[in-house]
Amino acid sequence: MSTRPYPWHPLRHWLEGWRRQRLLRQLADPALAFVLDPAPPDEWVSLDCETTGLDVRRDHIVSIGAVRIQGQRILTSQRLELLVRPPHGVSADSVRIHQLRERDLAQGLPAQDAVLQLLHFIGSRPLVGYYLEFDLAMINRVLRPLLGIALPQPRNEVSALYYDHKFRQLPPHRQQSPEIDLRFDTLMRDLGLPQSRAHDAVNDAVMAALAFIKLRQLQGAR
Repeated sequence: MSTRPYPWHPLRHWLEGWRRQRLLRQLADPALAFVLDPAPPDEWVSLDCETTGLDVRRDHIVSIGAVRIQGQRILTSQRLELLVRPPHGVSADSVRIHQLRERDLAQGLPAQDAVLQLLHFIGSRPLVGYYLEFDLAMINRVLRPLLGIALPQPRNEVSALYYDHKFRQLPPHRQQSPEIDLRFDTLMRDLGLPQSRAHDAVNDAVMAALAFIKLRQLQGAR
């Protein structure tokens, strides 16, 4: 948990403890059975977070986007889109990238509540994403103080699937020191997939889902 900028106070300590217990009680909800239940067959959740920066220790989530995948279909009607209110203001650089101003985020959810909603949405489904490690590091920084664990679901990294796909296409003499461009624009263009220029968490989650489905098709998955 981050260092508090204010002195310890008994009433504040009690309120924080009460809030923690309220959040933990939500784990009894069947929608959070991902801890124990097997995942629904042939389903995944594609996930993306927009943040105030790229420092997993100091920056904060400003939006979360997720969409469910079933077989070869992206279930856009089953998506999650959350604005998250950061504890501090957002920089001009962040606004230029995400187009989310302080006034847009003022009515957003606290990060803890947003992460719990995300858990409800994911259930036990494996996760999909592009450079998913960063998104999960940001989410787990919020989750660990609540539950004492990180997200346990299996992960499907789109850039790793693409790397394997391109590596298999190389002749043996080039496999010793392969140079494979893993930039998302390159990946999507090479796979013949459409791109959305909007830097938006849901759009990014949908595009990662498209790439995931295409790469599974190329691998012969059903």
